[in-house]
Amino acid sequence: MGGNDSSVDVTVVGSGPNGLAAAVICARAGLSVRVIEAQSTAGGGARTLPDPEFSGVSHDICSAVHPLALASPFFSAFDLRSRGVTLTSPEVSYGNPLPGRPAAIGYRDIDRTCAELDEGASWRSLLGPLAADCDGVVGLLLGDKRSIPPSIPAAARVAPRLLAQGSPAWRSLRGEDARALFTGVAAHTISQMPSLVSAGAGLMLATLAHTVGWPIPVGGSQAIPDALLTDLRAHGGELVLGEEVTGPPPGVVLYDTAPTALLRIYGDRLPPRYARTLLRYKYGPGVAKVDFVLSGEIPWLDERLADAPTLHLGGDRATMALAEREIAAGRHAEWPMVLAALPHLTDPGRVDAQGRRPLWAYAHVPAGSTVDMAETVSGVFERFAPGFRDLVVGVRSVPAARLSDHNANLVGGDIGVGGNNMLSALTGPAVRWNPWSTPIPGAYLCSSATPPGGGVHGMAGYYAARTVLRKEFGIRDLPSLAR
Repeated sequence: MGGNDSSVDVTVVGSGPNGLAAAVICARAGLSVRVIEAQSTAGGGARTLPDPEFSGVSHDICSAVHPLALASPFFSAFDLRSRGVTLTSPEVSYGNPLPGRPAAIGYRDIDRTCAELDEGASWRSLLGPLAADCDGVVGLLLGDKRSIPPSIPAAARVAPRLLAQGSPAWRSLRGEDARALFTGVAAHTISQMPSLVSAGAGLMLATLAHTVGWPIPVGGSQAIPDALLTDLRAHGGELVLGEEVTGPPPGVVLYDTAPTALLRIYGDRLPPRYARTLLRYKYGPGVAKVDFVLSGEIPWLDERLADAPTLHLGGDRATMALAEREIAAGRHAEWPMVLAALPHLTDPGRVDAQGRRPLWAYAHVPAGSTVDMAETVSGVFERFAPGFRDLVVGVRSVPAARLSDHNANLVGGDIGVGGNNMLSALTGPAVRWNPWSTPIPGAYLCSSATPPGGGVHGMAGYYAARTVLRKEFGIRDLPSLAR
C-alpha cells in the first residue's frame, strides 16, 4: 500500500456503501478515519459512470434501484433526502412480462396490484399484513439475528410466510401471475428456489414495493456514496483512491471486501484455522452485466410495462426456478433470469439531448462465466417488445468473469459476495458469535459477505462499526446520524 502512511484510528478498505457507512459512524464517533479504494472512483456497487461513446448517457455499473435506501435502519437515520439525494419512487415498483398473457405488475398501491392479478386475494393475504408493518418487517430481516427480534408481532407475521415461500409449500400463493410476480422479486438473491434466503429477500422487497416503493436516485446510484463521502469529510475523514491494499494497514481495519481478500493481504500471518475456512469459502453464481443505450422507448406488447422502471424478465415461476437451478449446476439457462431497469422513467435527466437513454440489465449466469450475454438479453426483450433491437445504438457488455475488473469483491460475477445463502446470512464467512469480527487482531469485515447480506442498505457496515467502537475503543453509545 502506497500513499499517506500516517496512522489513523480506523482504516476502511473499500468504498462501497457498507464501507462508507462504517466510516461515517466511526468518524462521527470522533475517530480519525481513512478510506482506501483501489478503483479511481468511490462507491463500489453504487457507482455511476458515463457511457464511453455517448457522454450524455450514464450507466449504473452495479446497482440501479434502491428500495432499502429509504427503509434500512441505517439510511433511515442518515436520511439521504436531507442531504440532497432525490429518490423518486414510481407508481409501478416492478413489472414481470409473461409469455402469452398480460404482464404481472407490482404497483405501490397494493389494491391496484391485487385488482389486476387473477388471484389478488392471495397476494393480499401474503403481503398485506407485512406492508402494514413495514418498519417491523425490515427491522426483523435486517436485524442482528443474535438478539431477540426487535418486533415480536413482525416475527409472528414473517415466520409462517417465510416458511411457506421458502419451501415446496410456496404453491400456497395462488395464481400464475402472482407466483411469477413474487418469484421475480425473490430471484434478486440469485439462489435456487424455493429457499429461505430467497423467500426472505422476496418478502422484504415486495413489502417495500407497497410502502416506500422502489426508488431510483436522480442522477444515478453515485448520489448515495457521494452523500456518505460528503458527511465523512465533514467529520474529518479522508478518501484515498487508486491504491490497492497489499498488506495490513496499521491499527484497526474494516474490510469492505470479499473475505478471501484477507488471504492475499495477510498471507501466512492468518491464523491457520481461519485461513483454511477462507480457502473453502464458496462464491455463488454470477451475473453478466449488459448496459444498452437506446434511441427511444421500448415497444412493449403490454403497454402497462412502459411505466415500469424495474423489470423482471424471467418468464413464469417454473421458468425462473429452472433457470436458477441450471446456473447453480454450472450451466447457462436457455432462458436466464434477466433483471432490468430504465432509470429515465423517473429521472428524465438521464436522457441526453439526442433522446438517447440507458437501459440497465443483468442476466444470471454460472460462476465465472465468460459468455457475452448481450444477444441473449436482447432476445428476451425482443420476446416481449418486438422491434427492441431497432432501438439499440450502443451495447456495453461485461461477462461475469470480468466484473471483478471494476469491483474486486465480485468474484466470478457473484454480486452477493458469497453471502446469499442462509448460513452466511446468519454467521458470515466463518462461524463466529460476532460475524463482523475475525480472529485477526484489529481486523473486521463489513462487506455483503457478512449479515444481513447483499443490498445497498449499509447495515453490514453499521454492525461492524458498532463492534469496532465497543471492542476497540470502548464506545458503547453510537453517534447520532442526524444532519
